[in-house]
Amino acid sequence: MLDESILINCLRDPTRGGLATTLNEIAGQSRVGIELIEESIPVRDEVRGACELLGLDPLYVANEGKLITIVDETVVDIILARMKQNRFGKDAAVIGQVTEKHPGRVVIKTPYGSSRILDMLSGELLPRIC
Repeated sequence: MLDESILINCLRDPTRGGLATTLNEIAGQSRVGIELIEESIPVRDEVRGACELLGLDPLYVANEGKLITIVDETVVDIILARMKQNRFGKDAAVIGQVTEKHPGRVVIKTPYGSSRILDMLSGELLPRIC
């Protein structure tokens, strides 16, 4: 990725607390808003099914071996194409954007046209099993 551009602002591992918690940490620490598009977030069918059975939200489940990358909008397509060339990045996707609106908050746009705030994970984190 760095061979393509130095306009990479953030690289984070969403292992503890999942995507939602990690993005809330980024938004809070950077004092920016983050807007996600729910339909753009890749969640495997087997993960979605297991989460439904267990009553979990896949956005808060640990994502071992995943990467959150925030890059300048001018290089999004270049970085995404480079990530997809790697077997570990073949499912990479643009899932949202950083915004000046609602600083410190993560907002997700649902498939139904509404938006909701994704809060930090409350309570105990799920234990890592590895």
